[in-house]
Amino acid sequence: MNGAFLNALGILTGALFGLVWRTPLSARTQNFFRRALGAAVVFSGLRLVWLHVNGSFPACAKQMFIAFLAVVLGNWAGRLLRLQKMSNRLGRFAGNLIKSPPAGPPRKSGDGFTACTILFCAAPLGLLGAVTDGLTGDFYLLAVKAVMDALAMTGFVKIFGWSSALSAFPVFLFLGAVTLAGQFYAKPLLDAHGLADSVNVAGGLIACFIALVIFEIRKVELANYLPGLALAPLLTWLWK
Repeated sequence: MNGAFLNALGILTGALFGLVWRTPLSARTQNFFRRALGAAVVFSGLRLVWLHVNGSFPACAKQMFIAFLAVVLGNWAGRLLRLQKMSNRLGRFAGNLIKSPPAGPPRKSGDGFTACTILFCAAPLGLLGAVTDGLTGDFYLLAVKAVMDALAMTGFVKIFGWSSALSAFPVFLFLGAVTLAGQFYAKPLLDAHGLADSVNVAGGLIACFIALVIFEIRKVELANYLPGLALAPLLTWLWK
């Protein structure tokens, strides 16, 4: 659960920095962090692919093709399940809490806690990072998310106060639960049939799509790609 812990620590660190440092980050600094975080996501995604694609050239080509196919079919499945639409509704709900006029300190504090919890838990990068952390112990994606959430929290804590930092605890519990489920339930099953690598390769490819959003290259419905993590081992098993 190193990744979940780092994510929670990043939220708390960002809140502390936001309370101490009153001046908002300049546009130049924000652009620097965006480029650095995008590069880190690409590196982490390609690292997952590199570490888990193995064997002869035909075997590697087969693994990559299955991973691409799983991501494409996963996107279709995500559209049918309306995952991105559900994610958008959660985002709009959290956004309305942030934009709504304050109605007294208690309500404002509660809104901040709720909005931050939704935004940090529903992020596709968090789910992807928790899955890879549970299957391989690779927490790099969640470490990148920790920095992203820390930067976001520096602004949220100025709006809602210190109570918004309490969102670190449900985020830790949620991501930790996903990580433990992957480690103790999914990993033994996948390892027994030699299917764990397929999940990680597909996860690496999805991470590269996330980088497209961070770099603002194009808009990608990230939540729709998440079913690809489940389809990758299924396709690999069927192709054996």
